[in-house]
Amino acid sequence: MTGTSTGTSELEALQSELLAEIATAQDLAQLEAVRVKVTGKKGPIAQQMSKLATLPAEERKAFGAANNAVKAVVTQSLEARRADLEEAALEARLAHERADVTLPVRPGPEALGRIHPVSQVFDECVEIFADLGFDVAEGPDIETDEMNFGKLNIPAEHPARQEHDTFYFPPKPDGSRLLLRTHTSPVQIRTMQNRRPPIRIIAPGRVYRCDSDQTHTPMFHQIEGLVIDETTHMGHLKWVLEEFCKAFFEVSDVKMRFRASHFPFTEPSMEVDIGAEAIGKPGQWLEILGCGMVHPNVLINCGLDPEKYQGFAFGMGLDRLTMLKYGVPDLRAFFSADLRWLRHYGFSVLDTPTLGGGLSG
Repeated sequence: MTGTSTGTSELEALQSELLAEIATAQDLAQLEAVRVKVTGKKGPIAQQMSKLATLPAEERKAFGAANNAVKAVVTQSLEARRADLEEAALEARLAHERADVTLPVRPGPEALGRIHPVSQVFDECVEIFADLGFDVAEGPDIETDEMNFGKLNIPAEHPARQEHDTFYFPPKPDGSRLLLRTHTSPVQIRTMQNRRPPIRIIAPGRVYRCDSDQTHTPMFHQIEGLVIDETTHMGHLKWVLEEFCKAFFEVSDVKMRFRASHFPFTEPSMEVDIGAEAIGKPGQWLEILGCGMVHPNVLINCGLDPEKYQGFAFGMGLDRLTMLKYGVPDLRAFFSADLRWLRHYGFSVLDTPTLGGGLSG
């Protein structure tokens, strides 16, 4: 019994010592250090348990139970002290920390998000042409050679039909090939095949060409327009383009010049320049689009009588319009996925373009 009595006394003394050390911990960090020291594998309770093997068999049960009782009391004391210290720490924070409710509310995701400049210009163009009476027409990005070239009066030997300029899919068993459309003109063809005049549409969308540099990318955006009627003429075309440029660049007057050009699907064909005064750079000319009267062969290919109907078409790059209006120097930045760039050039989700409220906010 002497061995058991001595061991029990040691455990009682150890318990008192550990409880006192727990009680003197002044903060959670000190308490955690005490916990690690007391309950660790090399701590005093574990060392007492290691004596179990040296005791006679009849004393082991009582010593083990006493040692476990000390461990339980110490663990309970640790938990109670932790609760007290956590409550004290919270009271200290509440006593010293203050929240200034007069500060402005931090912007949330809706305010931080930005509309891509090309998306903004897309909406601006749709708003302008809708006001002029145009519908928005759409078509597939993957087209047939006939829809993308043939029905547009583009000859087989034309450079645009070569693989260095167009993305072709592998040939089908019958030798035909699909391709990624190189312009949104096939939308005009589909519209003329499925609707009878009068027709007044715009066809915005993605287009694809094998080209990449500071002002060209393999994928970019176009918007094309088509008007077909019995009395449509060149004067209507010039008026529509002038009204568009004035509304888009938000100026009261714009200088324009029409230069003779050649496109297989229009005759006559023209390229249009505007005076750079529209973007604050007087004394220069900016090329913005191509246009012309729809070629009679295109009308015939779509089942329309060129003796009865005539019209005009035009096309421009949305990316280029964006660069001109908002001063973006490099087209490749549009597709870089750089959030810093988007936060600088992007638009608030609430900046919905309207002619009445101002296109660019």
